[in-house]
Amino acid sequence: MTVSIARRISSVLVLLASVAAQPVVAQTYPSKAVRIVVPFAPSSTIDIIARIIAPKLSELLGQPVLVDNRAGAGGMVGMDAVAKSQPDGHTLVIGALGPLAMNPALYPKTPFDPVRDFAAVSLLATGPVVIAVHPSVPARNVKELVELAKKRPGQLNFGSPGVGSSPHLTGELLKMLTATDIVHVPYKGNAEALTDLISGRVSIVFTGVPPVVPLAKAGRVRLLVTTGRQRLAQLPDVPTIAEAGLPGAQVLIWYGAVAPAATPKDVVTRLNREIVKLMQAPDIRERFSQQGIDPETSTPEQFAQLIRDEYARWTKVIRASGIKVE
Repeated sequence: MTVSIARRISSVLVLLASVAAQPVVAQTYPSKAVRIVVPFAPSSTIDIIARIIAPKLSELLGQPVLVDNRAGAGGMVGMDAVAKSQPDGHTLVIGALGPLAMNPALYPKTPFDPVRDFAAVSLLATGPVVIAVHPSVPARNVKELVELAKKRPGQLNFGSPGVGSSPHLTGELLKMLTATDIVHVPYKGNAEALTDLISGRVSIVFTGVPPVVPLAKAGRVRLLVTTGRQRLAQLPDVPTIAEAGLPGAQVLIWYGAVAPAATPKDVVTRLNREIVKLMQAPDIRERFSQQGIDPETSTPEQFAQLIRDEYARWTKVIRASGIKVE
């Protein structure tokens, strides 16, 4: 056998070994039902998102897609369960701003790392926070609200769905940027906070969009601003926070799909492709809009960068505001 032939045989053997070592996931995935973990209770925004996309994703993947609610500890129970699950693409979780970027900075004993322990798949939706006030508050816009807060330090208060929630930290960000002293009043949820806003027990509430739209139309609350990039179709007369002169207070509550960190890249690519495809369906987009959120997708790399950036941003806000939870 000549040296040339021996080298060719050796090259072929190396190539065959390399091919054999490659995962066959692309050809076999998914081989069973796919589980979407929702780290919050039924009827939460994340739960609604999961149940909207699951049937269509099932069609595209050719396997059942099941929604599994694993609520607890502000979303950390479900997130941790997925971080520690088999990284084969058959278990996903719908993460959000709170569980992925705020909680890990807020809770010193968070059992997972938002960057290291997950593989970003795709962004799914974004939505703003709304600043609403009781009609008796003598402020028609954010500038007037800030001026009022400066005149009455410690006398105004704002309600939120709870300590460490996205609306709460949005309020802390606004306080930090405007150097105002507004007292935070935490509630167990949006409903309780809005009930006390309507009655005048709290002056201001930071909240999501859907629950305040009918209240504003009935004149029971006044909406000052939204924290998104553009005005909402449901609230065309309500300016954005940038239009109000505070672009640094722009906050988007985002939602997206992530998998365990070691999930094969080809599986992540397949999931991203199918999610992007299903999110183009007019009925899916309409159902998202009805929830006060904008359907929005991304590449895995873009979503991973968003998680990193938001984690860094909210770590600074939490440290500056001195919020501590056990």
